[in-house]
Amino acid sequence: MITVSKEDYLKAILEAESEGQEVISATLAHWLHVSAPAVTMALRRLKKDGLVRVQNDGRVQLTPAGREIARRLTVRHHLIERMLHEVFGMEWFKVHEEAERLEHAVSADFEALLATKLGRGGVCPHGNQMIPESPAQRKRRGLTQLAFAETGREYQVESINERDHKLLEFFESLGVRPRAHVTIAHRSYDQTLTVQTKSGTVPLSQTAAENVWVAAAQSAPKRRAHRGGAA
Repeated sequence: MITVSKEDYLKAILEAESEGQEVISATLAHWLHVSAPAVTMALRRLKKDGLVRVQNDGRVQLTPAGREIARRLTVRHHLIERMLHEVFGMEWFKVHEEAERLEHAVSADFEALLATKLGRGGVCPHGNQMIPESPAQRKRRGLTQLAFAETGREYQVESINERDHKLLEFFESLGVRPRAHVTIAHRSYDQTLTVQTKSGTVPLSQTAAENVWVAAAQSAPKRRAHRGGAA
């Protein structure tokens, strides 16, 4: 039986992989805000169910069956975020937490209705693809992390890692949001950035800036138009 808890673990592994992290027990404890013994017990159950493999060095990997479940839940999460934003007008930085609560309660029939109305594909309100991309995949599309962008060059924000709600609210307060144009005005010796946005000149740590993916403004890829509702 696939419980809500098991789904959460599988999705967390997939998302951590997409952010380029090496997934170990400590990663999952941090992401899911649970204790180390709780992670150990959960991984034991998931391994017994054939959904994960735990390597000798502690790395956790999804099996094909585990990956399929995680991908299905990720697709559902993506559709719910788009519904909340495009149909109901919820702010982009609030939809992730709401979708986390709703994704386990949505039936397959309702998910199919969402897919028919919104279309499968496109990007979520944070600019992320339906299936999480790895850093290498993003770079192949011409994206770079804001933390490593060139000083003095204008960029368009293409996507933002969405897991940390407080960080999303912080970005919104700075004017760093999907489709916004930003310029790194200065980079200090400790790699703290001074970023120019429509909200003014704002400081941004390298750690925070690593969560923002940008493209050079003149070559930013055109976004696929959404169907249904306000964006």
